[in-house]
Amino acid sequence: MKKIFFFLLSISIISTAVAQKKENKYAAVDAYVKKLGSLDSFNVATIADTITRSFDDKEKKARAIFYWIANNIALDPKAVRANDTKKTDPVIVVQTRKATALGFSLLVQEMCSMANIRCLSVDGYTKYSVEDINNPADAPNHSWNVVQLGKSPEEWFYIDAAKASGSLDSRFTIFTPRFISGYFFADKKLFNLDHCPDNGAWLLGEGTKSVKEFYALPMIGNYAYEIGLQKPTPATGFFKAKTSGTTRFSFNYNESTAIKTIDIILGEGKRQSKPEAAEFSDGGGQISFGYKFKKDDSFPVKLVVNGETLIQYLAEVTE
Repeated sequence: MKKIFFFLLSISIISTAVAQKKENKYAAVDAYVKKLGSLDSFNVATIADTITRSFDDKEKKARAIFYWIANNIALDPKAVRANDTKKTDPVIVVQTRKATALGFSLLVQEMCSMANIRCLSVDGYTKYSVEDINNPADAPNHSWNVVQLGKSPEEWFYIDAAKASGSLDSRFTIFTPRFISGYFFADKKLFNLDHCPDNGAWLLGEGTKSVKEFYALPMIGNYAYEIGLQKPTPATGFFKAKTSGTTRFSFNYNESTAIKTIDIILGEGKRQSKPEAAEFSDGGGQISFGYKFKKDDSFPVKLVVNGETLIQYLAEVTE
């Protein structure tokens, strides 16, 4: 019995160590760049050299660039609403410290090029509101980067410095800064639930085959990148349910973050309900629970995990 106990304890310790190692992989790079500060008086080339010169490894150089940009450049709500191309020039972005998503991606591309890292800017689609589900944008509305570290397809990686910097409200009027580490070399399956490139050549790994198919998916929240969300159910953003039945929800996560609470919030704005705590089960990295809708109507459904928005749906509930 003691042998079994110590074996299980060893497995637990190893699993925790692996999770912590993954979580702290870039801690030294981040701390170094953070200590350098905002480098207000420097130009693009000088900033790129200053934040990368201490690293020989291209991955660490790319991380330094990502970290500095995501923590020192803000999304400009006015420029985003107006699709202002002036806020895309790397020189102006560094001078004003504001940019559109395209401005972020072009600055990442420019600095990576200066660090001798192959990096391309990618235009495509993302969802900014739950109302975007099944409502495709007329034109690309977001930009991010792909970085190449080796010759094989597996050595191409995603970077989204714009989303990593924080978020805009659904009306594009207020920017809330908040660094999200998971948008660097993001999990490809998760990233492809949240992004759709305008050119299929820049789809890394498995993803949707069309813009219409992408907009049929749920809206992914920033917290999904912190817990490593995988295989959410329902798999589509819009679903039908009955008050007489139970709707099943489930998702996988990476277990490096403990799932303590899950709340369900229905509606939006003034019609938003109070959070309802879900009784969930955790089967070793797979969360599952059921929910019975009490009234027939159509409304957004938000899953909030540990107080953070994980994923959003649209539901049509009938008796």
